[in-house]
Amino acid sequence: MNVPKGKLIIIGGAVDMGSNLSSQENIIKPNYLKFFEQGILKRIITESAKKSGSIIEVITTASQIPELVGVEYTSAFNQLNVTHVGILDIKTREEAGKKEYLDRIRKADVVMFSGGDQLRLSSIFGGTEFLQILKTRYQDENFVIAGTSAGAAAASTNMIYRGQSNKALIKGEVQITAGLGFIDSVIIDTHFVQRGRIGRLLYAVASNPGMLGIGLGEDAGLLITEGTMMEAIGSGLTILVNGRKMAETNIYDVEMGSPVSIKNMRVSVMSIFDKYDLLQNQLNIKKSVKVEDGVFIAPGNDNL
Repeated sequence: MNVPKGKLIIIGGAVDMGSNLSSQENIIKPNYLKFFEQGILKRIITESAKKSGSIIEVITTASQIPELVGVEYTSAFNQLNVTHVGILDIKTREEAGKKEYLDRIRKADVVMFSGGDQLRLSSIFGGTEFLQILKTRYQDENFVIAGTSAGAAAASTNMIYRGQSNKALIKGEVQITAGLGFIDSVIIDTHFVQRGRIGRLLYAVASNPGMLGIGLGEDAGLLITEGTMMEAIGSGLTILVNGRKMAETNIYDVEMGSPVSIKNMRVSVMSIFDKYDLLQNQLNIKKSVKVEDGVFIAPGNDNL
């Protein structure tokens, strides 16, 4: 297996971005537009090749409000002293092939997929030169690909695109299709804790126990290096569902519309600075974390 030189950052949504939204933000702006500059976005800059001098392209394809999303991301990155921020509001497969857009992602140091509808991402970018450029750069260069909410859910080879939380363990309710394919052997769900999506991930992993289920809470993320080493970032929680030692399930026997049973599924919880090795299937928990002025600090580490 070729080890990617790039970094993948997946974020569960509702990232606390501290961009001074109005008091009516919950009415006029979705919750996931709240950001915190000292949190996950700052870590994206820290991990990029040129730090605050990086060229960032934000892809708002998944969103129904791309203009608003673009303004908020630009403002947040500007507050981190990043001035080279571009917005790619690509609406069709034809637009994805424009030379201007291909040239821009060839020059970018960071590409970030916003939230919205992950099916738009897979159907618009799947099989395109645009996606192939991103994959090649991620494999061969010190290049950062980040995604929040739908952008995170679409990052894996297999992706959940539909399934009500309260009906998730009914056969046929959870729908899975091909994602963008930046990482194999995992399946990712977002807004996980807040929207009670444990059933969706249990079903997905029961149907393919070789995949590790990753449930990203809000303001939770994973920094993935070398394609296999995952570090928890952000203040939220990440739930891992591991089916490799699952004893039994009737998912293949019951009829469509019937409830599914699962025996001995393993569940773990990651919080900030914890690390998980996908090759060894091993979770390493950080023993001590301090909080100073609202910033999490791991002993022996610089502020992250």
